[in-house]
Amino acid sequence: MAYELQGAKEQQKIRQEEIEIEVVQRRRQIDVEEKEILRMDKELIATVRLPAEAEAHRMQEIAEGEKVKQVLIAQAEGEKIRKIGEAEALVIEAIGKAEAEKMKLKAEAYQQYGEAAKMALVLNALPHIAAKVSAPLSKVGEIVILSGENSKMTSEVNRLLAEIPASVHALTGVDLTKIPLIQKATGVQA
Repeated sequence: MAYELQGAKEQQKIRQEEIEIEVVQRRRQIDVEEKEILRMDKELIATVRLPAEAEAHRMQEIAEGEKVKQVLIAQAEGEKIRKIGEAEALVIEAIGKAEAEKMKLKAEAYQQYGEAAKMALVLNALPHIAAKVSAPLSKVGEIVILSGENSKMTSEVNRLLAEIPASVHALTGVDLTKIPLIQKATGVQA
């Protein structure tokens, strides 16, 4: 009986040792599985997450660069418009100053010329004025004045027709007697 008791105790020790061995094996298996999980996690990080993060970072940097580019382009456009506006304002100011200076110089010149110079300017303009006034008369074929024998109007018109060409020629240098209508009215042939 002692032998069986001793055998049972030994069996119990063996069983306890087997249980401990199973526990140690399970712990080792759990450690291996945990390390395998860590390895797979690191592999996923290396193969999936890090490239995805790198791509996201790259896209963010590109977007940030594009944003900065657009801001700089907009600032450059604004500066360009401002510079063009300033240049146009300077041109307008310069033109205005030049016009004012021109008018001032003309006014000073007219003051220095005096009355005789002003008269000379008017007389220089008279040929142009006379040409414009007489241009429509060159298209008239004939003028007929109807009035009585002793009419004052007829004598005034005849006197004016006789005096005007000589006066205009003396003042302007334009010879109105070369206009066919006036030649016919005054009876003068060139």
